[in-house]
Amino acid sequence: MGNTISLSERIIRDQIRQVEIIPGFLSHLKSSSLIKMCNTHVLCTAIIEDRVPPFLKNTGKGWVTAEYGMLPLSSPNRIEREAAKGKQTGRTHEIQRLIGRSLRAVVDMNGFGEKTVRIDCDVIQADGGTRCASITGAFVALYELFRQMQENGEMVSNPIKDFVAAISVGIVDNSFLLDINYAEDSTADVDVNLVMTGSGKVIEIQGTSEGEPFSLADLDELIRLGSRGIKQLIEIQKQALALL
Repeated sequence: MGNTISLSERIIRDQIRQVEIIPGFLSHLKSSSLIKMCNTHVLCTAIIEDRVPPFLKNTGKGWVTAEYGMLPLSSPNRIEREAAKGKQTGRTHEIQRLIGRSLRAVVDMNGFGEKTVRIDCDVIQADGGTRCASITGAFVALYELFRQMQENGEMVSNPIKDFVAAISVGIVDNSFLLDINYAEDSTADVDVNLVMTGSGKVIEIQGTSEGEPFSLADLDELIRLGSRGIKQLIEIQKQALALL
């Protein structure tokens, strides 16, 4: 077993990377956003269709689903298109299910009828935290979609119940780091993805140790650190949506 390092002995980086969210990034689609988390850039879009999955027919409820992908040259080494392979990887399935779950958690499914919102998240450039950036940017696109529908008289009120954002945190070389990039993630002793609402409730925690097990005190500190970063991200979302 390795030596135990106390919290007081560890360096803590509690600032997120430089973040910019550009709503309406596509000229033909207001419900789109480009999120830049330093060198991670993701294009997010939201559209709505007049149909729902079979299990929701005649229930009066809608659905929110997501698709995720990385462009071939979003990383230094070309990524083969999954369409060319004829199937999606397990990682892609897992990430798009996470995005869908995260957004559904803050939407009233009774608030927009039997319709399906389709979210697309395409990674243009990757430097760690692509799933977290996708959730954070997709929320802005989703909010814009519902706001536009409300302005057009297609719904009485916006069905979004709360904000949602996601951040990665980790322990790297005995230091607690917020919003880790690819180089940090690839050498992390502990890697955690945290999804939370604007009211501070947890939607999902994905965490793992790459070597020695970590303590509950470490997990508490990582969640505290991640919560601080998510608060910062939600403020940026509100600024992008002109809600401040």
